[in-house]
Amino acid sequence: MSAEPPHVPFNRPYMVGRELEYIAEAVRSGHLAGDGLFTKRCQAWLEQALGARKVLLTHSCTAALEMSAILCDLEPGDEVIMPSFTFVSTANAFLLRGARPVFVEIRSDTLNLDEGRVEAAITPRTRAIVPVHYAGVSCEMDSLLGIARRHGLRIIEDAAQGIQATYKGRPLGAMGDMGTLSFHETKNLISGEGGALVIQDEDLLTRAEIIRDKGTDRARFFRGEVDKYTWVDIGSSYLPSELIAAFLFAQLEKADAIMSTRHRIFDTYRDALEDLEQRGWLRLPVVPEECHHNAHLFYVLLRDEEQRDGLLAHLNEKGINGIFHYVPLHQSPMGQRLGYRSGDLPLTEEMSLRVIRLPSFFELASDQQDRVVEELRRWLRHRNAR
Repeated sequence: MSAEPPHVPFNRPYMVGRELEYIAEAVRSGHLAGDGLFTKRCQAWLEQALGARKVLLTHSCTAALEMSAILCDLEPGDEVIMPSFTFVSTANAFLLRGARPVFVEIRSDTLNLDEGRVEAAITPRTRAIVPVHYAGVSCEMDSLLGIARRHGLRIIEDAAQGIQATYKGRPLGAMGDMGTLSFHETKNLISGEGGALVIQDEDLLTRAEIIRDKGTDRARFFRGEVDKYTWVDIGSSYLPSELIAAFLFAQLEKADAIMSTRHRIFDTYRDALEDLEQRGWLRLPVVPEECHHNAHLFYVLLRDEEQRDGLLAHLNEKGINGIFHYVPLHQSPMGQRLGYRSGDLPLTEEMSLRVIRLPSFFELASDQQDRVVEELRRWLRHRNAR
């Protein structure tokens, strides 16, 4: 009796260089709390790579989003425009400040916020727009930035999936007033948990440091700008430890190699499945000409929910961990408490029921990827031969 083929996970954390060496160095330094040597190295790397005025490392992208919401000085009843097809943190960060998330439809090609529907959602209470760059493919940022300028709104980019991707040559996360990044273990560059707040509005720099460090001016104290530090604003503990920063810095050093590997995996999937798209059996990711994506994930769109669920069941039966993605926030129990209902955003609802994400991580072996492709093709051939 032949052995079952080994399991193919959706994701697996990995090391690419000096992660353990740097963690040991951080321990030997005698400083494991936030804002040590490795935190500063990571921030400097990101500032240079993004062309950002300031990058502040955080313990998660959620933390960075929460900081951005505080920096917007939101009041109860204010509104923030965003897609419903996103992770809960995008909405929670602003809801925690009393603002109402206003969900707008996505585009059918990129699954990003539909820039053509944003202006109609603006009211006198609108304070910000939050584009979410799905799968490391940019939203149509020139249009969104233009809308924000015309209406005096802030742009906060949720670039959790967007590190090293660009729009017309400009890095994702660095085009708006603020941007947020994620280094969660499922992202391209990882530290287990981790994130960063990217700040382009110079007026926000000092206050961002204060909010990040529990509402104190401790950063100014350590720079010798004040003779003591104290509580000066609201804030929380948003700093990561040096262990997280040490691991992350080793990943940043190998960022180009990681990107190259992920693009190879993405291109292999695309090339192997292109003929199925031509037959109309599925749809592959769309990357507009002005976007340079980062191969963050590879997804396919099936014809409908029934096919999506059938293929997922087949893959998992064969030991392949394909998974769906977001349940639209407006359809969630919390979304319904905010007054939203199924049917409010029909395109978002349809697309969410058709998406399957395929295994894609730095150490995905070619034989594992071949198995994913083979089983996907086998199921679709069988399904479409009926």
